[in-house]
Amino acid sequence: MSDKVLEYIEKHPQWKEILTKLREIITEFPLEETIKWGAPVFVFNQKNCVGLAAFKNYCGLWFFQGALLHDEKKVFINAQEGKTKAMLQWRFFSIDDVQTELIKEYIAQTIENIKLGKEIKRKTEDVNVNIPIELQNELSKNKDLTIAFQQLTKSCQREYATYISEAKKSETKLKRVDKCIAMILDKKGLNDQYQKN
Repeated sequence: MSDKVLEYIEKHPQWKEILTKLREIITEFPLEETIKWGAPVFVFNQKNCVGLAAFKNYCGLWFFQGALLHDEKKVFINAQEGKTKAMLQWRFFSIDDVQTELIKEYIAQTIENIKLGKEIKRKTEDVNVNIPIELQNELSKNKDLTIAFQQLTKSCQREYATYISEAKKSETKLKRVDKCIAMILDKKGLNDQYQKN
């Protein structure tokens, strides 16, 4: 059991009862508990299985390969329409929304799919990286930075590009570039710090 997951739950008192219940259900399965992208993620055979997340108006379960599940009860939504094909979310607004047996059924299905090697993979056209001009300028000036950036996986490159691009102001983008340079040179992904227990 991860103390960091407990810390995450404590930081969301509004959803503590639901998050605690969901965690109890999930930890009945042989899953490794960790933190990725700043939130609890439960892993089976090194594959992301299910994640917990708390938001302003609801908390939810993320099923990383949810599109492979038989969702007869229609509980899932795609919270990132156009961005993700495999990942689906189940939202909870009160403790009464938690359907223990159905959650267990979907986790069991997910584990079975992982055992069978079933997976929805990204298509090649989905992995292009649009590098923001602020980062491109630094890459053109710094050969070591360029080499380090090219050695990162496409998903790591995309995380950096997205993080910088999403800033509204130009000065914020430049600050984000400065923050990222050392991490790129260390060949670290933007979210590596969150991927350890």
